[in-house]
Amino acid sequence: MLAYVTLGSNDIKKSLEFYDQVLAEVGASRFFDNGRLYFYGTAPGQPMLAIGGPYDESSATCGNGVMPAIAAPDNETVDRVYAKAMELGAPDEGAPGKRMPTFYGAYFRDPDGHKICICKLG
Repeated sequence: MLAYVTLGSNDIKKSLEFYDQVLAEVGASRFFDNGRLYFYGTAPGQPMLAIGGPYDESSATCGNGVMPAIAAPDNETVDRVYAKAMELGAPDEGAPGKRMPTFYGAYFRDPDGHKICICKLG
């Protein structure tokens, strides 16, 4: 259902360095950019995450209640992504763990303060 989610950044270089490493843990990489938005994905036709400056050229801000969730193939990947985010200095928003019978997840914030979830569903 989702094509992509965009997260605004006030320091594109720092954000790209963060996401290059964190998203590599789930097999994602930069697919393409248009000079303003940088798109990450795992395969053509799959949902993507875009990082970039706001279209109106104002400062990027975090949306209260906005939280992209990135799918992981297994619990070990959730643990690995979370550990990489912590290694890179991301603020902790919830260590890996089972939240419901069919949900294992972890939470952190990116360099611009966006809350991110990495999770295994099912």
